[in-house]
Amino acid sequence: MRRRHERIPSASMGRPMHIWCFGHFGAPLLIFPTAAGFAHEWDRQGMVEALAPLIDSGKIKLYCPESNVAEAWTRRENDPAARLERHAAYERFLLDDLVPWIRADCHAPAIRVAAAGASLGAFYAANMALKQPELVHYALCLSGRYDMSHFTDGHPSAEAYFNNPLAYVSNLEGAALDRVRRNTHVTLVCGQGAWEEGCIEETQRLADLFDAKGIPHLRDIWGRDVSHDWAWWRRQAFMHLSRTFA
Repeated sequence: MRRRHERIPSASMGRPMHIWCFGHFGAPLLIFPTAAGFAHEWDRQGMVEALAPLIDSGKIKLYCPESNVAEAWTRRENDPAARLERHAAYERFLLDDLVPWIRADCHAPAIRVAAAGASLGAFYAANMALKQPELVHYALCLSGRYDMSHFTDGHPSAEAYFNNPLAYVSNLEGAALDRVRRNTHVTLVCGQGAWEEGCIEETQRLADLFDAKGIPHLRDIWGRDVSHDWAWWRRQAFMHLSRTFA
């Protein structure tokens, strides 16, 4: 398998950003890490190995950047407004730096990307697909959290609202809703076992909103033996990505 490490300059982040790339050809799949935030996480946790049949056969290419999830969301002692600004900086990195870099790497200046992530990475994948549906045609979201008010202590701002899928999706109407309906699909996967508290409830709530709004999606709820863990995410990711990129 072709694998390489790169550093992408980013003015918005104020430093070069690490990214690991896996594969030689195929649909570009942007991978968001969990709360750890490490670019090498999916490789270290066996996700790349689990997806090797799809990568080696040229079905998909993985692009695994680092994230700033700690300074944006989980470092709760910092001011919510400052943390939301850091998330906005990361979104500018994605749109201004990373996606153009992926397109150049694919030799396809208009190619659309898919996104995937587990736990807090699932929020990043869903949020990007819902806010940039013309760019992200598919998102695979494993055991995600989608009510981000838990992380901002109810901070009242437009930045908090537009990064809280369970808030803004409920109010999508008209042209804003139509662009999501036309352009993207979100697969929501969650178990009902250990450590899925919060994730299963928010997955169901978001899927219910998608049902009500007519947003293309798949709700895939696994059993009570299925935990918030890499062993299950490896199985879930291979199953869904095999179907989507067959």
